[in-house]
Amino acid sequence: MYQQMLRKIRLNGQSESTLANYGRSLAHLSLYFECTPLALSDEQINDYLLLLRDRQNPSLSYFKHTVYGLRYSFRLVGREDRAIRLPSIKRLNSLPVVLSREECRRLFRSSKLLKHRILLTLAYSAGLRISEVVNLRQADIDFDRMQIHIRQSKYNKDRYVPLSRYMAQGLKKYYDGCSPKEWVFNGHGPGSPFSQRGAQWVMKSCVKSAGITKKVSMHTLRHSYATHLLEDGLDLYSIQKLLGHAHVSTTLVYLHVAKTLPQRAHSPLDTLYPQTDAVKT
Repeated sequence: MYQQMLRKIRLNGQSESTLANYGRSLAHLSLYFECTPLALSDEQINDYLLLLRDRQNPSLSYFKHTVYGLRYSFRLVGREDRAIRLPSIKRLNSLPVVLSREECRRLFRSSKLLKHRILLTLAYSAGLRISEVVNLRQADIDFDRMQIHIRQSKYNKDRYVPLSRYMAQGLKKYYDGCSPKEWVFNGHGPGSPFSQRGAQWVMKSCVKSAGITKKVSMHTLRHSYATHLLEDGLDLYSIQKLLGHAHVSTTLVYLHVAKTLPQRAHSPLDTLYPQTDAVKT
């Protein structure tokens, strides 16, 4: 069943993270009942989903991956009737947590390792998803055109975002001091990029060192990037394109709408510090 799902997802051009999320959630379900999901009754599936939601209190994303993975597997074998009967998932309308500019400055100062400071600062300066920042190659950083090339991210789309002048200085200093190979941030294995789990650990550790009490993650830097750009006067349409959102409605979910005049796209890192200062890296 997993091999069938793997072939279908790759043929459809869907991301590897989709395969990993669906596969992981269905593996847990199969281990729980000691059989494949296709052999389960509707009652067994509903009991398991109720257990996930009420007793184990999982994250909403894990619950969604279980439901969507089940729908995908049933449709894969032509059982649309069973896929339709699975419970619908309500979209939460909660606003994201956003760091203030002062909290961003404290966060970037909190790490003693240059690599970690550059990792967090780069994620904020370009509004990158965690998968995007850890999978950046050095060839994706264009110092001449002051742009960052984000390749085949969510929705299998490429995009360019501005490279902050402060970030360019920090990256060059990081390259000279740490000598990374191929990837901007190397992982533990030869020729491998830094892991997403490692990036989350860096964020958690630096948040604690900075004395920030908000419940944040790496994605909080992306939310903060968008919010600070809006406060700097950039219009929502430009922010949507910089973030790589397919629809502007996604951008509106976590941005406070404000009347702004169109401005040239830039990185909020350039307005985080006074013009005469440089980021201490």
